[in-house]
Amino acid sequence: MKNINTILSFVVGILLTIFCLLAWKGCHKEEAAVINKDYYLLTNQITKMNKMVVMEQDFSSFQTHKSKAFSIGGYDVLPKEMVLYTTAKAQVSYDLKKMKIDVDTVNKKLVIDALPQADIKVFPDVKIHFMDDYAINRFSQADINGIMDSAKKNMEKNIDYTKLKQEGNKQLIDNLNEIFVLAKALNYKIEDRTNTIKLPDL
Repeated sequence: MKNINTILSFVVGILLTIFCLLAWKGCHKEEAAVINKDYYLLTNQITKMNKMVVMEQDFSSFQTHKSKAFSIGGYDVLPKEMVLYTTAKAQVSYDLKKMKIDVDTVNKKLVIDALPQADIKVFPDVKIHFMDDYAINRFSQADINGIMDSAKKNMEKNIDYTKLKQEGNKQLIDNLNEIFVLAKALNYKIEDRTNTIKLPDL
């Protein structure tokens, strides 16, 4: 009888141990599944952002060029004039493939290690709006090309690149907000190691 009780106790102990192990593994599987799900959601959102973030602005101006054949007594002889209409498209872009973000699922942190630099490109275009010259004092093609090149350079110089960078940075933050909102919804703390993102409650 004692042997039977001993055997039963031993079997019951084994069954309880197996049950506890299975329950423990089940809990850890659920926890791992949640961690994997968080990681997938955040990294997938980041992957969706791995494209160029573009902001464009258009600029335009009229530029006038005047010259003469020569002067006599303060009067211009055979003056000629050209009015140019200059436009430019300024493009600010960020290559988000260069952005470095670490998803720390253990400590529930989204760590921003590096952000890409703004890439600013300007595409100027010049058209002759008005031209007045004389048969014996024409604008040569070389003159026209030189004046148009000068107008393009003047347009590029007049663009406020600092303002473009600031507005481009705002646009970048707006796009990153999609990641931040999701991270916060998953109770992740956002850590910006670049010290460049200025957001309330970051």
